Amino acid sequence: MKKFIIVTLLVIIIPFLVVKIFVRTDEIKFKFVSNQVIKVKDEKSGQISEIPFEDYIKGVVAGEMPTSFEEEALKAQAVASRSYVMYKIKGNKNNDYDILNTTTHQVYLSDEKLKENWKEEYTKKINKIKSAIAQTRGEYLSYNGEIVNAMFFSTSVGATENSEEVFVSKLPYLRSVSSKWDEQSPVYTDTAIFELTDFYNKLNIKYNNKITVEPISQTTTGRIRKLKINGIEMKGSEVATKLKLRSNFFNIIQNDNKVTITTKGFGHGVGMSQYGANGMAKEGYKYNQILKHYYQGTEIKKI
Repeated sequence: MKKFIIVTLLVIIIPFLVVKIFVRTDEIKFKFVSNQVIKVKDEKSGQISEIPFEDYIKGVVAGEMPTSFEEEALKAQAVASRSYVMYKIKGNKNNDYDILNTTTHQVYLSDEKLKENWKEEYTKKINKIKSAIAQTRGEYLSYNGEIVNAMFFSTSVGATENSEEVFVSKLPYLRSVSSKWDEQSPVYTDTAIFELTDFYNKLNIKYNNKITVEPISQTTTGRIRKLKINGIEMKGSEVATKLKLRSNFFNIIQNDNKVTITTKGFGHGVGMSQYGANGMAKEGYKYNQILKHYYQGTEIKKI
């Protein structure tokens, strides 16, 4: 009888232990379309290139973040960029490409372009980026088992934005958080000066000697969502795009035939601030802490 009980227990326990030891139950069942390459579309030429996954991440980190940044910031960028392209692959499964190579999605620079840009500094700079990527190889952000739309941008206005106040979707991990480190960014503020006629022409508004500006709605941080200029309703992002401003946090002042516009921040403001990430890294924060600050409630997982 004892032998029977022992054999029965072994039959039950051994398969259970095998499953617990060798089967990873915490991984998302995510598979790449060709499983090792990213189909990158050149937005200018329309040409599509197939690039090995981690080589693609190398070209994105090099294109999106200065190599002078702290290593922990570069590592955070690598994970964010990896998550972003994985999210895009899912959304573009019916297209002939996965992602665009410009700021429309995220900037990708080829090795040839990097050698041309960096010249004799190429080896030193690329090795720093390769190190950050190697230390985070395969890591991406997940929220409740789903790949995160890990948006990022250059510089906040002192806090990031709630996603629905800038874009359409309200995402629980893209919440407004403090980003005090951005004040040290060289692009935290900017000033643009226009001739009055040029100002109206760029906005396609009928000329008037006097500019009247009426804010209609703002984001939580004070970015302009909608406003009226001389009675014409426009989106703040539309004004920023047409005037090539760094952000839609702006103030318009007329001085006779000149228009002075001061801006704060650089980029859309949703997700991870790159200069904020670098500021955190300088204070000793690790890349996982940086990511969890800017992408609330997320986990780092590995492919």
